[in-house]
Amino acid sequence: MSGSMPFYQKHHRHYDRNYRSRETESAVSQYQQTSSRYSARSSSSTQGIRAATFTSLDEGRLSPMPKRSEPTYLAMDKENQIIGYVVPIFRGSKEFASGLSDTEDMRAKETAGYLARRDLFTSGVEMERMEQKSRRTVMRESAERISLTKRIHENEEYHKRLNEDSLMHPPEFVIKPRSHTVWEKQSVRLHCTVSGWPEPRVVWYKNNVSIDPMSNPGKYKVESSYSVHSLEINRCDFDDTAQYRVSAMNSKGELSAIASVVVKRFKGEVEESLPAPRPQWNRTVFKDPCLEYGITFETHIVEKFGVSFGNEGETLSLGCSVIIYPSLQRFQPEIEWYRDDKLLVPSKWVQVHWSGDRATLTLTHLNKEDEGLYTLRVITKSGYETHSAYVFVRDSDAEVAGAPGAPLDVYCQEANKDYVIVTWKQPAVDGGNSILGYFVDRCEVGTTHWSQCNDTPVKFARFPVTGLVEGRSYVFRVRAVNKCGMSHPSRVSEPAVAMDPADRARKGASAPWTGQIIVTEEEPVEGVVPGKPRDLMVTESTKTYVVLSWKPPGEKGHEGVMYYVEKCVSGTDSWQRVNTEIPVKSPRFALFDLAEGKSYCFRVRCCNSAGVGEPSDPTEATVVGDKLDIPSAPGRVIPTRNTDTSVVVAWEASRDAKDLVGYYIENSVAGSNVWEPCNNKPVKATRFICHGLTTGEKYVFRVRAVNAAGISEFSQESEAIEVKAAIASPAPPFGITVLESVRDSMVLGWKQPTFIGGADIVGYFVDYREVIDGVPGKWHEANIKAVSDRAYRVSELKENRLYQFQVRAANMAGVGIPSLPSATFKCEEWTIAVPGPPHDLQVLEVRKDSLVLLWKAPVYQGRDAVNGYYVDIKEADADFETWRGVNEKATSKKYMKIRDLKDGVSYVFRVRAQNKAGVGKASEPTEPVLAETKPGTKELVVEVDDDGVISLNFECENLNAESKFVWSKNYEEITDSARLTMETKGNKSKATFNAPSEDDLGIYSCIITHTDGASASYNLTEEGLKELLKVSHDHKFPIIPLKSELAVELLEKGRVRFWLQAEKISASGKVEYVFNDNIINQGEKYKMNFDKNTGIIEMFMDSLQKEDEGTFTFQLQDGKATNQSSLVLIGDVFKQLQKESEFQRKEWHRKQGPHFVEYLNYEVTSECIVRLKCKVGNIRKETVALWYKDGREIKANEKLDFSEGVLSLEIAQRSDSDVKDDTVWKKLKISKKDAGVYEVIVKDDRGTDKSTLNLTDQGFKDLMNQVFSVIANSSTPLKIQSSEQGIRLYTFVNYYNDELHVTWHHKEAAIAFTDRITSGVVGEQLWLQISEPTEKDKGKYAIEFFDGKGGLKRTVELSGQAYDDAFAEFQRLKAAAIAERNRARVAGGLPDVVTIQEGKALNLTCNISGDPVPEVTWLKNEREMVSDDHYILKFESGKFASFTITTVNTNDSGKYSILVKNKYGTESGDFTLEVTENMGDLGVVSYLADADGNVVIGPSSSLPTALLSKPSTPVKPKHPASATSTPPLSPTSPSFTPEEKAKKKEKKKVTRRKDSVILKLPAGEVESVEAMPPTTPVVTPGPETTAMDTALPETEEAVPEASTEELTPVEV
Repeated sequence: MSGSMPFYQKHHRHYDRNYRSRETESAVSQYQQTSSRYSARSSSSTQGIRAATFTSLDEGRLSPMPKRSEPTYLAMDKENQIIGYVVPIFRGSKEFASGLSDTEDMRAKETAGYLARRDLFTSGVEMERMEQKSRRTVMRESAERISLTKRIHENEEYHKRLNEDSLMHPPEFVIKPRSHTVWEKQSVRLHCTVSGWPEPRVVWYKNNVSIDPMSNPGKYKVESSYSVHSLEINRCDFDDTAQYRVSAMNSKGELSAIASVVVKRFKGEVEESLPAPRPQWNRTVFKDPCLEYGITFETHIVEKFGVSFGNEGETLSLGCSVIIYPSLQRFQPEIEWYRDDKLLVPSKWVQVHWSGDRATLTLTHLNKEDEGLYTLRVITKSGYETHSAYVFVRDSDAEVAGAPGAPLDVYCQEANKDYVIVTWKQPAVDGGNSILGYFVDRCEVGTTHWSQCNDTPVKFARFPVTGLVEGRSYVFRVRAVNKCGMSHPSRVSEPAVAMDPADRARKGASAPWTGQIIVTEEEPVEGVVPGKPRDLMVTESTKTYVVLSWKPPGEKGHEGVMYYVEKCVSGTDSWQRVNTEIPVKSPRFALFDLAEGKSYCFRVRCCNSAGVGEPSDPTEATVVGDKLDIPSAPGRVIPTRNTDTSVVVAWEASRDAKDLVGYYIENSVAGSNVWEPCNNKPVKATRFICHGLTTGEKYVFRVRAVNAAGISEFSQESEAIEVKAAIASPAPPFGITVLESVRDSMVLGWKQPTFIGGADIVGYFVDYREVIDGVPGKWHEANIKAVSDRAYRVSELKENRLYQFQVRAANMAGVGIPSLPSATFKCEEWTIAVPGPPHDLQVLEVRKDSLVLLWKAPVYQGRDAVNGYYVDIKEADADFETWRGVNEKATSKKYMKIRDLKDGVSYVFRVRAQNKAGVGKASEPTEPVLAETKPGTKELVVEVDDDGVISLNFECENLNAESKFVWSKNYEEITDSARLTMETKGNKSKATFNAPSEDDLGIYSCIITHTDGASASYNLTEEGLKELLKVSHDHKFPIIPLKSELAVELLEKGRVRFWLQAEKISASGKVEYVFNDNIINQGEKYKMNFDKNTGIIEMFMDSLQKEDEGTFTFQLQDGKATNQSSLVLIGDVFKQLQKESEFQRKEWHRKQGPHFVEYLNYEVTSECIVRLKCKVGNIRKETVALWYKDGREIKANEKLDFSEGVLSLEIAQRSDSDVKDDTVWKKLKISKKDAGVYEVIVKDDRGTDKSTLNLTDQGFKDLMNQVFSVIANSSTPLKIQSSEQGIRLYTFVNYYNDELHVTWHHKEAAIAFTDRITSGVVGEQLWLQISEPTEKDKGKYAIEFFDGKGGLKRTVELSGQAYDDAFAEFQRLKAAAIAERNRARVAGGLPDVVTIQEGKALNLTCNISGDPVPEVTWLKNEREMVSDDHYILKFESGKFASFTITTVNTNDSGKYSILVKNKYGTESGDFTLEVTENMGDLGVVSYLADADGNVVIGPSSSLPTALLSKPSTPVKPKHPASATSTPPLSPTSPSFTPEEKAKKKEKKKVTRRKDSVILKLPAGEVESVEAMPPTTPVVTPGPETTAMDTALPETEEAVPEASTEELTPVEV
């Protein structure tokens, strides 16, 4: 077990604890448990050695690698692939003499070594035991302790970071796809292995287009098995030659790998769709398949990106459209982007996209590192095209005002096992204060924790970072600091791995570093003390640190070596070890805390487990200080013009500058002393183009140099330079054509150069040469003096000879290069009848939907003069056949405005001339013109100034120094200023009409030279001129404009205000007030006011008298401007105004005391209450309000509300109880009695006011109609209800008034009520009853409420299902009512319990009802009884059922029931019979119930009188109905007189109390009871009845005192 490597290290090439999956953790745990058990068994079987178990840390540390001849520090797998880095752990080689067998002895040795290392791991006092051991043992165990401490720290850090996020990592290609070259019709398979967590999603692309296997079934097959992914391409053909990319993506990131597939043909096979290749004798091998088939690609880059500006943190996109002809799908261009001539590769900062016709570069998060010259290169088989532009990145806003910008270009150099040098570049912006230094931060890859490397800021732009953990990867960033604060951190550096460069070189690029060391155990070997380090030198020295560098010793054994660095002050021999605690692993070391200015010497010693070697040769004395000086200031700065927004700045380089990083350039507007950086990334050249400047502004520039030591002083400021385009010679003309040809001369025409060099073209020079047999001759000058027109006649030619021509343009900068030679023209005389082609076509006033086309007449007229022109148009990309005419009729003018263009579409134009013979040859087409309105485009504006002068005005923002305004009439330049005067100031030009008339009609245009086509025009028509002349007259003879004419209004107290308002009037304005042609002035009667700020003019009068009738006029004057406004107040108008004024005056006096703000009115609330309301103002506590109706005062409880001033009174009819007090009113329903005239008076010591409301006749009708409207609106929808009588329709209202008038309708007709159809009101319910409904009653029903207006109607549809349901319910209820009336029932109840003595006779009688006559059955104990001698059961007259027991015995005790039933129902009654012992003959007790259910008691036999005083026994009726009894059996029943019979209507009242029956005798029957024989019992079946005063409350006066005791209830 000890001789093998753990499987999780052996089989995982990229083993890393941070990336360990949950499955791996489980497997490792099982492995550790197995290892621990095995170690325990092994140790228990060894004598003298105590049992031990080992942690996973020990297990990983003590597992040795297999023996090998040469030691190495790279861990290999079976395929010799590098899987990690190995740190040897030194083992002891001392043998133990134990006397055991070889195997046991080996186990004992191993176990002893394990225990020793465990003790080192668990105990901190091991060093005390080693004091007496040899130097070699001490060094070995010291190294082991260092390694163990490191692993313990790593293990702790690992468990701290062990969370779900740290287990996740981005995709990584373990095996990348490999490129293939195959023959046609073969299949190819690309495969790769991808790791990552979560499991990545893999997508395949062909030429950056996603591959969809379903779109081409059978062609592609994509498979994924575990982490192996493959793409299979079946039967490859030539189109499958492409670049294939596989992209793996998960939540942590995305990674791509690329492989190419080349499909080759067998020799001699050519695709049928391609033409046969043309022979190329100058090439022995066809390297280019496109050229092989005669294909040449033409590449054009259009819509190019320009100079761009961005801020840090923003996203910036650069793009160009690419046109490639011919467009072949199989031959896609290669797109490359460069920054400062360095190829860009996609990363998280850079994204590249090619859509097939547009290339885009996106910088996702701008930093100053992204500043530079960007170049797009489009590579095809025929070559490449490029386009370049500069990108400037400005600093983002600092978090603290005045803080410097962030450093840039952080880079790691000389990375070693525990050491790396970080370099950066200083920022251009220091925030206005010098930078004090820089802080360097580091972060371990895979974490987000940043730690600061230096405690104090360093000024040098290099810093050695030590203390790195070997095998781990780090990234770095830098921050600048000045006295104001800290800058933003720089962009992080690329990861740097802390490892030996030699191991990194051997490791190669195929095994990416994982940041984890795999520690294995070296075999025990005999150690060798290392030799002296070599070539020790001081590589870098600054004020804060010194960097040493050396080479490892030649003799170091098979072990790794570490180093101790020593120093001493020069001139002494006192050496002091610098790194006393931890030896250095790297052959480089940085020493800090040295005294600046002192001289030191340094030396280095090697050490390993065998000991410490001899020191190296000391270095020469080194003085601590900066060896690199800050560069000197650059020399003279010279700016030169470049474009209208940029300047070229050149300067002399800094003298004797070492390690120069570059230069920073700053600019300032001359005289402002505010400096801005031109570049934020140092440039190494001594020439730079500063962009983003303002055209026409003057700037000065200065430069300073940068190296690692710092930034130099500024150079001297340059001279001020104005930003404008530089002057250069013009580009060559083009489009040379022949306009006329005769026997010895030819007239040529050409087009103006696309670039005129920043200055006007002063002329053209034409050259010609003769072409003989296809061979051109020498060039000859056709003109010595430049020609200004773009047409020239070349003379002294020879007839029928062939000639070529070239043209050169000239400006003040010189003569430009000549144009390309024209086509070959033959000099011969034209004899055609039609005219030649027009020439010199120009396009002006380009807008999104129109433009103006100009041309010149053809030189060759034909047989007759030209009488018109035709203009043709087509889209620029359209075919030749799409030319179409713009004008159907020929135009005689040499210009035309073409309309109805499409925005964003490019067009070309041509012109044809015609004469009587016909239409001639078309001119050369114009260059493509894009129909768009450019930003900042201005139009020609017509203005009329205050003096009435008419002028045309044009303004342009994009002018340069050479720009001129050229005015034209009908597109011919105006040279005569007799009618028009032109004046230009700055960017504005004005053309003033001297004496506008009809001679000035026409199209006026203005063109600005040296711009991008700025031009505009104005068509002065006859109507437009008339309008302008009118405006001009108004300006010459101005009128003060008025916002409002003179008006009059009444104010408080009836005052009269006359007023008007002028639009605008100056402080010198004057007003005269005139009445009937007489000027009136300020006085008692007239008060004037003139507000010149608002233009309001006022005149006030306290009142109007009869003599004030007439005309009032206000006359205004402001300089030469005048105006007046009059108001006529005569006749009825004056009288009405005077009356209103008097009324307002009286109103004002009225309002001085309590007065009505709102007069008396009424409202009907939603509760149908009529409330009289009014609002009173200006009230006091003393103010009182009195209410009256028809002159009679009403005493209301209403009090004035001083906060609101509202009075209210609710009116209603009086009830009969109110007659005694007429002054008290109650809130009852309103009726006609409430009609009358209501009046309320408010008064106090200041005055009285009254308000009256007439509620009689029509007023009361209107009030009631409003009440009815409220009632109607409160009604509910009509509903349908069925009853046993029929169908009822009803609605509810919240309130009902007897005066309410409603009408019921059936089928839109009013219903005539009958006995069958009735209506009525019950409470708030209004109903319509339809008895015994029939089919005729179906239809729409409505109830209409009358409110004096439109009324309100509620409807319901009684038909269809609604009628069927209602009718069915009516039938059901009707049948149920019949059944309820006719069902069998026991009309009188039976007692619940009857107690009787044995031997007595019992007779019970009850009434039976029902139709048909019910059947009667008696039951005893639930068994049917049969009438016999003992039980006599009778049912007489269909109404009376009697039950008689002739002689009662104890066997008769039990429960008895009577059951009656017919076809409508069944009912039963029962009682319980209790038989007691014989107490003497008391006779038979009978119960008789009459038809109303009242109980009549009569004796059946004589009873002793003495028994009447015995207490009664209760007889409890079972049913709610009163108990009934049969008529008395005794013939001695009392008879009643007619008066007594009349009182029979008052039946005995039976009160139910706790299932007992209390019998109450009517008054007058007590005597009959007294007359009864003594033997007749009186039974009271209720136990609660204890005295006759309770049983007979109504007979106290009728019953004699002596009879009270006789009527005491007795027990039955």
